[in-house]
Amino acid sequence: MKKKLKKLKVKLPKPKLPGNIKPFKRRPAPEERLKEAFANVPKITNETVAEHREDVLSSARKYIYPLQHSRKRIVIISSSIIVAAVAGFFIYLGLALYNFQDTNGFIYGVTQVIPVPVAKVGSSWVSYESYLFELRRYMHYYETQQQVNFSTESGKLQLDRYKQQAMNEVVTDAYVKQLASEYKVNVSNQQVNQEVSLVQSQNRLGSNQQEFNAVLNDFWGWNEGDFKRELKLQMLQQAVVAKLDTSTEQRAQSALNSLNHGADFASLAKQVSDDSSTKSSGGQYPGPITENDPNIAPQVTQVLFRLKPGQHSGIINTGYTLEIVELISKQGNKVQAAHISFNLQPISTFIAPLMKANPAHYFIHL
Repeated sequence: MKKKLKKLKVKLPKPKLPGNIKPFKRRPAPEERLKEAFANVPKITNETVAEHREDVLSSARKYIYPLQHSRKRIVIISSSIIVAAVAGFFIYLGLALYNFQDTNGFIYGVTQVIPVPVAKVGSSWVSYESYLFELRRYMHYYETQQQVNFSTESGKLQLDRYKQQAMNEVVTDAYVKQLASEYKVNVSNQQVNQEVSLVQSQNRLGSNQQEFNAVLNDFWGWNEGDFKRELKLQMLQQAVVAKLDTSTEQRAQSALNSLNHGADFASLAKQVSDDSSTKSSGGQYPGPITENDPNIAPQVTQVLFRLKPGQHSGIINTGYTLEIVELISKQGNKVQAAHISFNLQPISTFIAPLMKANPAHYFIHL
């Protein structure tokens, strides 16, 4: 029976747990887990710190050379682009100025910043900017006031004449500055401001500052600073002539001495005056004169309106003539007057020797 029972012994399967239940596993104690965690932490010593630092640096070194190489390459490429751009700009500027002779606002602005020459007068350089300054005012006046179209065939011929005129003016100015330096002649900004005030007070360029600025802009495309610049050049030229033209000064002084000793104004005017239009009439102006008369120099009217009838003035330098005036009568804001005029020599008389000794060299063909 026992043998049969042994034979009937069946091996029962292990019971299966549900899918979401895991077999129970013994968790280590906290002390064991802490010990296990610290067992994997490397010990920190001076040697391990040094080794770690060396590992970090060695891993970074492989990037240093490529970065340095890239930076050098960027610098080289950037420098090359800048050099090429600058070279291209100057090539364009050279062609625009010396080949095509552009006169537009951009080119003019560039010449105001970069002092490129248009000519050389002795040891002096004549700036391209000064040439364009003179030329552009001619162009502005004739385009806006005379409606000249410089793109037409006749307009181009007319523009060529203005180019030559502008060039002659800036070259003359260069010779005048040399003479002024040699003879210690100068014109101060205060003198220029006084001259501007005189013109404005006589309402010759507008009755107020706004009109004055409008006239300058409409006729020449100038502002007040441009006007003063041009006026200063003219006044310097006149001052040089006044310094060097001693013969005309002597003639005027001789006439003034005669008047001061009782000579008759009309008789003396007929004898010595250079104004052929008034000489025969004893120097008398043909009609009444107002203080802002455009046919009379402002320096003359300024003095004339301060005289009393029968009085004569001293020598007045208008820049082009030396004048002695006499007030005949005054009615309201108009006067009758006479003058004795002495023509100053042109500036060309004094710069001719310089031009012969040191002729100008031009960098553009007109």
